[in-house]
Amino acid sequence: MNAQVISRSDFSFTAIAAGFLAVLVSYTGPMTIYYQAWQSSGLPTEHFSSWLWAVSISACVSGIYLSLRYKTPIITAWSAPGAALLIGLMPGISMAEVVGAYLAVALALIVIGASGVFDKLLAAIPKSIACGMMAGILIQFGLKAFIAIESAPTLAVSLIVLYLILKAFLPRYALVVLFVVGVGLAKLLGLTHLDQLHFEWTVPVIYMPEFSLSSLLSFGIPLLLTSLTGQFLPGMAILRKDGYGVSADPILKVTGLLSVFVAFVGGITTVIAAITAALCTGKDAHPDSQKRYVAGVANGLFYGLGAAMAGSVAMLFTALPVALIAVIAGLGLIGAIASNTEGIFQSQQGSEAGVITLLVTASGLNFLSIGSAFWGVVLGLLAYHLFKQPLRLTN
Repeated sequence: MNAQVISRSDFSFTAIAAGFLAVLVSYTGPMTIYYQAWQSSGLPTEHFSSWLWAVSISACVSGIYLSLRYKTPIITAWSAPGAALLIGLMPGISMAEVVGAYLAVALALIVIGASGVFDKLLAAIPKSIACGMMAGILIQFGLKAFIAIESAPTLAVSLIVLYLILKAFLPRYALVVLFVVGVGLAKLLGLTHLDQLHFEWTVPVIYMPEFSLSSLLSFGIPLLLTSLTGQFLPGMAILRKDGYGVSADPILKVTGLLSVFVAFVGGITTVIAAITAALCTGKDAHPDSQKRYVAGVANGLFYGLGAAMAGSVAMLFTALPVALIAVIAGLGLIGAIASNTEGIFQSQQGSEAGVITLLVTASGLNFLSIGSAFWGVVLGLLAYHLFKQPLRLTN
């Protein structure tokens, strides 16, 4: 079926503003994590431009199509936890292997969407284990926000204090204001290279995939799990909370299909948004829930603009100090760290297993060339089932 045409009477400034704000939050928050993944890769700047173009154009196409097709504000983006996972693996894992894992995950999303087993698949992974893995991945970046005080004390302390004030009085716009003020403060302190900025078209870099068992286990499987449990699960919950009954299956198929195409130019898996989705699905976007889909369309259009300017956006990130990126990325993840840590302890039976998953994942363990996230899930599941039905010795 074709996407439905948008009605002129449905346009509203608040919906368009919500779509813009969601993109701005993504670029000033989750994108900083993606940028750190590129930094750890050691690749030239044009590669980050290609990655940024890929995820932006994918979010543009999927967001516009899905929002129009289902008259629902469906916000798509990239997997921030997946990008965080990359930081600990690169440059030990080649870009060819990364692309191979991207493709495997994209195909898995398509299959899951086509089979309709999303809910059953998630039910097989205890919440405490999924939350433990995500908390273990993300907590490392929360810590870096405060470690940055050592290298740039004035900048880091100022931003941390400002963040606390903004979260208390202006929580919705905290990251956006923090990013703008941070850039200005960094410039005043002479820590930026903004004079080097100029408009530049992006020429995507094409990669050929390479499939290896170690990359699939250390990156592919954890990326799939974080995409399902950290993005699709909360993202669908947000839609349900605001009264939208669209199934996850078509969203999985569309985002999976687009992920296949953008993988070849370095784009990480496209997923439904979780944090930024709430900006477009609630009453602030429009009092009438049936007209909020315009926010999803606007969000996609602004992502399209970001894709067109990907080269310039990439230069902006490289012109900023490492400490600024670390502080904003770390502080922006505090909410996600808190919710996942809380999720570990919601089930008393699985809390210890969840903590084991968190510790193993956060340890950075690399055993048999397989990363810590995989071992965290394996040991966490083993502990969960052993603690659930412990062996009892009899005389």
